[in-house]
Amino acid sequence: MPLPSLKAQFAALLQTPSISCTQPEHDQSNLAVIHLLSEWLSELGFECTIQPVAGAPDKANLIASLGSGPGGLVLAGHTDTVPCNPERWQYDPFALTEADGRWYGLGSCDMKGFFPLIIEAVRSLLEQPLQRPLIILATADEESAMGGAQALVADDLLGARHALIGEPTGLKPIRVHKGILMERVDIIGQAGHSSDPSLGRNAIEAMHQVINELLALRSSWQQQWTNPLFSVPTPTLNLGCIHGGDNPNRICGRCALEFDLRPLPGMDPDALRATIDQRLKTVAEAHQVQIDYQPLFPGVPPMDTPATAEIVRACEQLTGYSAGSVAFATEGPYLNQLGLQTIILGPGDIAQAHQPDEFLAMDRIAPTVELLKQLIGRFCL
Repeated sequence: MPLPSLKAQFAALLQTPSISCTQPEHDQSNLAVIHLLSEWLSELGFECTIQPVAGAPDKANLIASLGSGPGGLVLAGHTDTVPCNPERWQYDPFALTEADGRWYGLGSCDMKGFFPLIIEAVRSLLEQPLQRPLIILATADEESAMGGAQALVADDLLGARHALIGEPTGLKPIRVHKGILMERVDIIGQAGHSSDPSLGRNAIEAMHQVINELLALRSSWQQQWTNPLFSVPTPTLNLGCIHGGDNPNRICGRCALEFDLRPLPGMDPDALRATIDQRLKTVAEAHQVQIDYQPLFPGVPPMDTPATAEIVRACEQLTGYSAGSVAFATEGPYLNQLGLQTIILGPGDIAQAHQPDEFLAMDRIAPTVELLKQLIGRFCL
C-alpha cells in the first residue's frame, strides 16, 4: 500500500480519537493511532515494536527504528490528546479542516500532527544509508499520567544519546522546564454539636494549620530556590480547591484540600513530598485527627538539559534562538533519565493547545520538515 501524503496522514490521525483523561468515562485507547503510525513507518523500512503499557491494556507505545549502531537520534511525541468540548468548536475536532492558512483539529498542534512531519522529513532521506540509528518514539497517556514515558527503559531506545520532543514551542528550542506535582490532603476529624467543642475534632481547624504549613514551606522554598530562565523564577505552590463540613452548627468531621506544586530543576519531588508529609504528621498529632496525604498522579519531575548538550547547540544553530524555558511539563525528564540529552522543539504554539479550534499554522510545516532533515543528517547520516 503506498504511503499516504503528508496531509492525508495528518487527516487520518485527527480522525482517530485518542483522548486520555484521569476520568475513566472520557479515557480512550491510543492503539488505533499506534497501528496507523506503525503501518506507515514499516512502509519506510522502520522496524516497529509496539510496547504495551502495564496496567493499561488498551494503551501502548510505538518504538520504530531505522539503522543501527551507537548514538543516533530519537524523534518523539505523544499520541494522545486532551478531552474537548465539540460544541465550543467552530470546526469538527475529529477532522482536518483547512482554513485561513491553518490546519484545524484536535491534536493538530498538541501533538499528533508532528508525526506526519517526521515522516515527510524521513522520506526525502531514504536514499542515504544511516550511519547511526533514527528512532521514532510515539507514547501513550502524556496528557494524563505519563504512563507511556514511564514504561520506557534505556534498552528500548537502542543506546541513542540525543532526543527531540515535538511539543508546541513555536519552533524555539526549550531545554528546561519546571516539574509538576498535584497532591491531595484528606483530614478526618470527629463531627459533633458546635455548642461544645469538646464533642468533636474540627477538620477545618486542622486544615487551617495544614495550609499555614504549606504556605510556610512555599515561602522557604522560594527564598532558597530561584532560576532566572523562568518568567516566574521561583517554585510555586497553588491551593487549588478545598471542601469540608456540611452545616454551620456542626463541628466539621472531614475536610479535603488539593494543591499543585511546580518545582524548579534541582528540586527533588520525593524530598519535597517527604518534607510535606512530616509537617502533616505534626499537625495530625496536634489536632488529634487522621491526615491522609496522597499524590493525585505520580507527578512530572523538572527537566534540565545542559546548555552544552550537542542537541541543544544544534537546535540553537538551526533555529537562531537560544534554548529557553517553559512553564508546562513534558516527557523530557523521563528521556533525560534514560541517558538521552533532550530538547523540546515543535511547530505548534502552546497558546493553541487544549483550546477549542486548535490549529497548526501551515507556514510552520515546511520549516519544521527542513529542521528535522537537518537534525537527521547531523546525528544519523
